[in-house]
Amino acid sequence: MQQDQAYSLRQLSKSLAEPVRSSRVVTVASGKGGVGKSNFALNFALSLIGLGQKVVLVDLDLGMANIDILMGMTPQSNLLEMIQQQKSVWDVLEKGPNGLEFIAGGSGFTKLLQLQEEERSYFFSELEKLHGYADTIIIDTGAGLTLESQQCHLSADEVILITTAEPTAIADAYAVVKILHSQRPSLSFQLVINRVTNPKEGMEVASKFKTAVHSFLNREIKIFGAIPEDSHVLQAVLKQVPFCLAAPKSAASLTLKRLAERFVTGSAEPNENSGIKGFVRKLTKMLNF
Repeated sequence: MQQDQAYSLRQLSKSLAEPVRSSRVVTVASGKGGVGKSNFALNFALSLIGLGQKVVLVDLDLGMANIDILMGMTPQSNLLEMIQQQKSVWDVLEKGPNGLEFIAGGSGFTKLLQLQEEERSYFFSELEKLHGYADTIIIDTGAGLTLESQQCHLSADEVILITTAEPTAIADAYAVVKILHSQRPSLSFQLVINRVTNPKEGMEVASKFKTAVHSFLNREIKIFGAIPEDSHVLQAVLKQVPFCLAAPKSAASLTLKRLAERFVTGSAEPNENSGIKGFVRKLTKMLNF
């Protein structure tokens, strides 16, 4: 307990000593499970750290939280304990590989809407303490669109949408864009086609997706990139080591690095509705509606 308190104090003093950042809040979405969403979130976060970014990864894949498993770690605390035991966010902020800081979801943490108003208020007030603590806060949500994940996406600065080239995955990803666009037309999307056989295939699939979104929804969607099928990814998952660390020279790892570079150079100017405070403000409004 003393060690936990000492760590929390160090994290708090460190955050106060560092210059205030404008934390960019990004949610990672997919239309269905099995397309590599959580693996992307983890390795993308590590790729950003490799560029000197400070990143916090929050596992909000409610009921199916698995970021810690992909790292082969057993978290000491999680979001559920933060809420139920009134812990500080600094108590549940854990250290992963290469300086990655993450917050585990907890297997019993299934629905934000089931929390009492007082619990939700505490949860949001603690999340808000991350304001300015990191350059980027990546939130891994559940596959598809539960009501909770939908509201998280609508509250974020932008959404990175992961799909594969499979027709069912593309159809489900399109449904995600359609539903979120209908509620927040200004929401920014970055499209990633995962596990492509070659770059040409990936860009063709992404271009067709972009054309369909423009034709039927009359909106633009950004093509972020395509990640190649890579045997190193599965090997790393089986070893419970992030693939960008297990095989940094692999095709998938090098692609993630390029995507991270593009992400950092393409950051938008912050405003009063962006960042973790904007995220909490919008999410609170929706959950209390």
